[in-house]
Amino acid sequence: MKRRSLLSFAAAAPLLAGGCAATSASSATSKAPALLGTGDLGVVIERAQGALTLVNTSRREAMGRVEGLGDLSHASVVFSRDERFAYVFGRDGALTRVDILEQRITHRVMQAGNSIGGAISADGSLVVAQNYTPGGIKVFDAATLELLSDIPALMPNGERSRVVGLADLPQRRFIYSLFDAEAICIADCSNPRKPQVTTLAGIGRQPYDALLSPNGRHYIAGLFGEDGLAMVDLWDATPRARRILAGYGRGEKPLPVYKMPHLRGWAMAGGRAYLPAIGRHEVLVVDTATWAEVGRIPVAGQPVFVMARPDGRQVWVNFSVPDYNRVQVIDTPSGQVIDTIAPGKAVLHMEFTPRGESVWISCRDDDRVQVYDTHTRQLQASLAVDAPSGIFFTARAQRMGF
Repeated sequence: MKRRSLLSFAAAAPLLAGGCAATSASSATSKAPALLGTGDLGVVIERAQGALTLVNTSRREAMGRVEGLGDLSHASVVFSRDERFAYVFGRDGALTRVDILEQRITHRVMQAGNSIGGAISADGSLVVAQNYTPGGIKVFDAATLELLSDIPALMPNGERSRVVGLADLPQRRFIYSLFDAEAICIADCSNPRKPQVTTLAGIGRQPYDALLSPNGRHYIAGLFGEDGLAMVDLWDATPRARRILAGYGRGEKPLPVYKMPHLRGWAMAGGRAYLPAIGRHEVLVVDTATWAEVGRIPVAGQPVFVMARPDGRQVWVNFSVPDYNRVQVIDTPSGQVIDTIAPGKAVLHMEFTPRGESVWISCRDDDRVQVYDTHTRQLQASLAVDAPSGIFFTARAQRMGF
């Protein structure tokens, strides 16, 4: 990824636009430098404090803190194309725009009662929130957080469905799944005030999360209500959903599910994909040419995140309770677990640096973020962060589906 242009920032007055109140509830642990690139920055969610710790991945240190973000018990973040602004989606329905360089909130809106994530358009002009309550998506102007569209997610009986698995597509389009309606929707927001929605029905019971392949061709939704996944080939002239890996657990008794696995960050390497199995101590290996299962890798617990190092050579796996104090590393050529590390108590999230030389791991109950060398698996740094959960680096701005 090319280095972002150096940005100079001077003190600026709080912005008020589109009816969005600007809030400056922030505090920095140190004064920000006058000149700073954005390509190696990131944020760590402080889930108990409603705050962000701002980090520099080159120096492996915290560079500031922003408070006043509300309920971050299940928060996610996307970034502007220039990697300067972080859009934080809070569980309480708040959408907040944070200036990482000036370490302050620029805009904040309460847009729903319960929200679990969002996306940003390929051109960086639109930010979209996916909501549980009320079920649907909302489209905002990325610069002002002005509401442009409210698109309800409707079930056949007219009630609203919870929305999951939102991802950006080229040409100001977005794709998402309806947990309660067995459907996948594609919203064309070329005219964001008059979006056009295409619904693919009957995809399978309770899609709980979804991912977009790195090239943007395949959208895959995991099904909690049954074994298998639903896949849409977005390069088809008329996209449709088809089932893959149907009944992959048939004949086996699954374990109780303590935490829903996440599909984003899935691993693709050498024509294979690596996915978490629901309620099983396994990682599934799938041939991406045929979308057929070709293997399973036994792991230490129920996988939550199965994430590929950027070069695809390794897959790192963390687990739900009671095994969430450890992380395992899979070597993709051999398909074997090659290392198990114990970063700390309650490992919640992992994030690789853009080229994969390091991985940052949040340990909620230790109030630490641990940084490991991915080649040697040796600890490189340890940062004190209050109840850390999600870790998000600005390099995500250059990837579809992130």
